[in-house]
Amino acid sequence: MSGTAVLWQSVRPLFGAATVTLEVLGLLLIVGLALVAVLAFTQTYGPRPLRYFCVGYEQLFRGIPPIVVLLFFWNGLLQPLHVPGVLVAAVALGLRSAAYQSQIFRGAVLAVAPGQMAAARSLGMSKIQAIRSVISPQALRLAIPPWANEYSGVVKDTAFICVVGGLIDLMRQALLKVPTLAMHRPLGTNLILPYFIILGLFYLVLTYIGNSLLVLLERRLRIPGFEMKGKVER
Repeated sequence: MSGTAVLWQSVRPLFGAATVTLEVLGLLLIVGLALVAVLAFTQTYGPRPLRYFCVGYEQLFRGIPPIVVLLFFWNGLLQPLHVPGVLVAAVALGLRSAAYQSQIFRGAVLAVAPGQMAAARSLGMSKIQAIRSVISPQALRLAIPPWANEYSGVVKDTAFICVVGGLIDLMRQALLKVPTLAMHRPLGTNLILPYFIILGLFYLVLTYIGNSLLVLLERRLRIPGFEMKGKVER
């Protein structure tokens, strides 16, 4: 069998594995988004003990590599409960992503003029009402550009879910094919290099699609002159 045929046969399973990666990616973004507002607003407006808790949470998950978080949840926390691997990966990476996203959204909240809260309270709004109706819509617009940076990082983090047993994601599928590809050596070399170039293109496409959607959302919600500078780096 020619090298091209072997390479194509090895690439085809990647399309199926991409669905697993997409499933984990979607779920972890939901987990992260579900926590981000709570963490960001608690750090900004919450009582001091809760602020300390949120700061500790953020520092903990930002300071530990994603593969360590995944192994901790899979081997030590959720595996004894027989939680599906997709949910384990989504929860582990989602909690870590929430730590980054909380700082993005917190920066956006702080970028809103302080007088906005005072003005809302003077109109008779409670703090919760002011956050929901005045601060949140403005902070959301400010947070979209930095969120593109976080999304790119999360896509790359999904490569680590290969350590979760039972999941055949893009990276796990690629690693399973390495022994087969190493045996075929057309023109004196093996097929591993071109195969991993193709694998990289899968991640590149996922990153490009997500960032493009965020750019469209930013343009749709953009108010001229209303923007936040800077990003939270991973």
